[in-house]
Amino acid sequence: LKVRVVRSSPPSSQFKATFQESYQVYKRYQMVIHKDPPDKPTINQVRLVPVSFEDPQFKSSFNQSATLFAKYQMAIHKDTPSDCGENEFTRFLCDSPLEAEHAPNGPECGYGSFHQQYWLDGKIIAVGVIDILPYCVSSVYLYYDPDYSFLSLGVYSALR
Repeated sequence: LKVRVVRSSPPSSQFKATFQESYQVYKRYQMVIHKDPPDKPTINQVRLVPVSFEDPQFKSSFNQSATLFAKYQMAIHKDTPSDCGENEFTRFLCDSPLEAEHAPNGPECGYGSFHQQYWLDGKIIAVGVIDILPYCVSSVYLYYDPDYSFLSLGVYSALR
């Protein structure tokens, strides 16, 4: 048995060279020990999208996100369709008092409000609404497709 200490942050060349192999061990461990399904979302299936109607990714995914929000609210919280329409979705989860800011020593994505979209097979299955601030990340709300509740996306999102 050989054990190596490999710097992960910032990623060293050894870390980068062994990332896929390490990830496969992690994924197998999660499936065998924790009974995760093989199609549980991975980091490559999560998009961080700024909450801005000026942003093309946000605009192009808005209808899908709003529809998913309504499905979630009606199934989980028993809301009526009129309680979770597009206007309610925008007011509740898109309108933010935070202004986007790109500080030189801040994160690459900048500070502000974001929708962390979880994609599977070309469709959004969950959205974490988060605020990225200078000293913390604040989880505002999470909604998901109830058909995928077996993936425990709330737990996955909180840990991520």
